[in-house]
Amino acid sequence: MQETPRLITAALVALLASGLASCSSDVLVDPAMGETSLVPLPPVATTSPRTTLPTTTTEPPVPEKGWLTIQGVGDSNFDPSYIPNLATEGYEYAFEALDGLLVADDLTVMNLECASSNLGSKQPYAFNFRCDPAALPVLAANGVDVANLANNHGMDYGVEAMLDSKLNVAAAGIAPVGVGSDVEEAISPAIVDVNGWRVAVLGMNGVVVHGGWLATDDDPGMASGDDTAQMVRAVTAAAEIADIVVVSIHWLFELEAEPRPDDRARAVAMIEAGADVIFGHHPHRLGELEFIEGKPVFWTLGNFVWPRLSHAGATTAIGRVLVAPDGTIDACMIPAFIENSGQPALVGAAPCLQG
Repeated sequence: MQETPRLITAALVALLASGLASCSSDVLVDPAMGETSLVPLPPVATTSPRTTLPTTTTEPPVPEKGWLTIQGVGDSNFDPSYIPNLATEGYEYAFEALDGLLVADDLTVMNLECASSNLGSKQPYAFNFRCDPAALPVLAANGVDVANLANNHGMDYGVEAMLDSKLNVAAAGIAPVGVGSDVEEAISPAIVDVNGWRVAVLGMNGVVVHGGWLATDDDPGMASGDDTAQMVRAVTAAAEIADIVVVSIHWLFELEAEPRPDDRARAVAMIEAGADVIFGHHPHRLGELEFIEGKPVFWTLGNFVWPRLSHAGATTAIGRVLVAPDGTIDACMIPAFIENSGQPALVGAAPCLQG
């Protein structure tokens, strides 16, 4: 699912040139004789014109682009104290009702709503989620390729745990995005080469519990999902090195599935900067899929691996994006429901789009 006869060398050119220069005679036309004759040549002067032999270059073949399926899922929490079913049934339980859907695609992006670390200390917030690092290899085996760590629970156990989470996620074979030791690292994308496409995935957080959570030039933290200039800069840089840019962003207001005008303005700014897909999350409610300038925006994908706290909170979906070989993008939402806490289950028949 994831991450992909050379030059005639300068030495050869020099060798050919030196061979020509060392010849003691050449074929010249003697005007007095009116015919071609073999005339001795004087030693080569430093001002003699030289003929430069052309250097040929064979570029590596450009990979042929195939169909590309990208999927995004919303808030996912692997804290067994918050979801007891994970403690009793194991972490595979979270994926058992998905029919291998996340494994079958080319790229899956998840919002990982917790500190995946045993380091740090509980911060003074209303809720503190600590995901068991032992769950991370299970996520990878079940198709999770990229995890956004920039959300309002990413620093529940402080900076030390946030940075350790990034290391733990990467060690499990999942690309972490959205956090870093400084702002440049936090806004750097994960790069995935698949089916001839280079995909860049960015993580951002617009739900900041404490101002010190955001990364700066000198301080670790998260990529901002409110600072439009920073967001545009991150997307622009990613678009320069990738064919497809995906943004996973924690935004909107809790229990509100509709975007507000400033949220829409940020989405438009990112799309104009080169974003091709936006996967949103945070409100714990499922929102709409909207196309802006032909690009899919999943305003909020709701809960995914989460307790069943209400019918509305248990109603969820998998955001699916299908990229055709010619670059045409389509998208849909695959309905799911959290019937049992911690276990999203597909609802209905076949997936909405297939490549």
